[in-house]
Amino acid sequence: MRQHPISPVTEPLQYRAIGVVRGLYLPADPAQLTRGVIRTAEGTEIEAVVLGRLLTLMRRHLDLETPHLWVVYPRSREENQLHLQMVGVWEPSTLSTPGPDAAASDAAASDVDGPQADGPTAAAPPAADQLPEGDDYFSIRGELIFTRPETGDLVIKVRQQPRPDGNRPVPFKLQLRGEIPLEHLRHFVALDLRREGQQLAVERFEVIGPVAQRGNRGGRARRPGADKGGPAKPKGHGRAVTRQGR
Repeated sequence: MRQHPISPVTEPLQYRAIGVVRGLYLPADPAQLTRGVIRTAEGTEIEAVVLGRLLTLMRRHLDLETPHLWVVYPRSREENQLHLQMVGVWEPSTLSTPGPDAAASDAAASDVDGPQADGPTAAAPPAADQLPEGDDYFSIRGELIFTRPETGDLVIKVRQQPRPDGNRPVPFKLQLRGEIPLEHLRHFVALDLRREGQQLAVERFEVIGPVAQRGNRGGRARRPGADKGGPAKPKGHGRAVTRQGR
């Protein structure tokens, strides 16, 4: 079993959007389990859907009346409202023997935790089930396509790998909170974030390098910064830069 639910990065320009959220999963239909909400300790309810073999794991091995640390893919479908795709659960103390069900997804392992959503006195999770980054940590890597430092608004474009049938999923955009200077627009960035209610806030970012822009329909290459929200090509692009988000 891996020692962390989020795999290490293997390529500098590796896109991804993944994180962990601890809470109680409440299905909309107890007989189906595929759709519902994750209710966190502070009472936030986040829309969620269950993907892949996690559904089998939930039915066979998990007590859904206790909180767990869910491995999730974040999405932004409505403004100021987070949507999560649940792909795994991190809980080595419970699922200590890997098997077909323990490998609930390419991100999974497992975990049970902390305060019950409706009560403040539940026991803390075992040490083996806690991550160095803590709960509600997210790792997002993609192209910065919008930034407004004065308001703390960011949009990151994330590309997905082609499916086994050869189809290429449409890239998706994530609305985030944080301050990244305009000079890094159209650059590939790596972000460490923390969930705050229904939003993901940047704690740290690193600029990996500029993203090559594809030509428009007329065949002319798009100038960096020609879109809304940004200047022309920045100076000194290509160097890694690390700054605090907020």
